[in-house]
Amino acid sequence: MQVVLMIIFGLIGGLIGGMGMGGGTLLIPLLTILGGLSQHLAQSINLITFIPMGIIALIIHAKNKLVDFKKGLIIILPAIGGAVLGAILSTNTDEKLLALCFGIFLIALGVFQLISVFFMKK
Repeated sequence: MQVVLMIIFGLIGGLIGGMGMGGGTLLIPLLTILGGLSQHLAQSINLITFIPMGIIALIIHAKNKLVDFKKGLIIILPAIGGAVLGAILSTNTDEKLLALCFGIFLIALGVFQLISVFFMKK
């Protein structure tokens, strides 16, 4: 049964990730809440699944001329530094605190999305 859940979670996360919306924002809660995995394990699974998802999504978006590589390169170097710092911080953070921080992040993201939809119309 757990294997079936993981396959379903992977499909959902891949679909959302392929759209460029960050499948991990959904995959991590699915793995922790419904899958019963630890926060650290869920985050590591999310990161390892992001590699093939990101490559495939990038290829498809690039073929459709939806990628600005010059702007992307400007973002890549600081993102790598942030990823290293984030990985070091997360491995040295208590699991409950890490889950709390992720929950706060998701709430803040949801609030921002609601505000942007209703109050930041162009």
